[in-house]
Amino acid sequence: MSNKGKILVVDDDRLVLATLTHGLAQAGYEVIDADNGDDAILLAREHRPELALLDIRMEGMSGFDVAAYLREYLQIPFMFLSAFADEDTVTQVKALGAVAYLVKPLDIHQIVPAVEAAFAQTRERQPRAAEEPAAMASTPELQLVSVAVGVLMHRYSLPRGEALARLQQMAEGGSLEQQAQRLVEAVELLALPGAVR
Repeated sequence: MSNKGKILVVDDDRLVLATLTHGLAQAGYEVIDADNGDDAILLAREHRPELALLDIRMEGMSGFDVAAYLREYLQIPFMFLSAFADEDTVTQVKALGAVAYLVKPLDIHQIVPAVEAAFAQTRERQPRAAEEPAAMASTPELQLVSVAVGVLMHRYSLPRGEALARLQQMAEGGSLEQQAQRLVEAVELLALPGAVR
């Protein structure tokens, strides 16, 4: 079967995640899956999917947090899948610029066409984006510090400013980027299958 594209699927409900992963793989997509926001960001950085399908309400980082990171640092388009359709949620979805918003419960036969439409939509935009200089993207060092700050925010329930201050304390005289690298590598090790938690 031809590979129609690479998609990151994130949902903290293992059954939903397994169903989506299986259904999208059957439809010809290369699927990367995660059941939490931290892993989703690490996998997105490593695999650079063309699209992300995100659950909104998850333990720790929400789908909104992941989406904001994907948009700011990786320029990866995303769509949301959620059981919630209240006004606040819809407003946030629009503000973040999601390519689609699907409300659960959904059947995989309803999701595949939405994913196909999202891929078509993002590919139309790509030629224009490719003409922009690569310098538009932020530096890898900056991305690394941002991920490390996000990890600390999540682990210790800190606001962004305090998490950055904690990272600076941890670096003590050393480079902030090196400390961020160490922290992100430690999290990546924990995310490996069979890692002791």
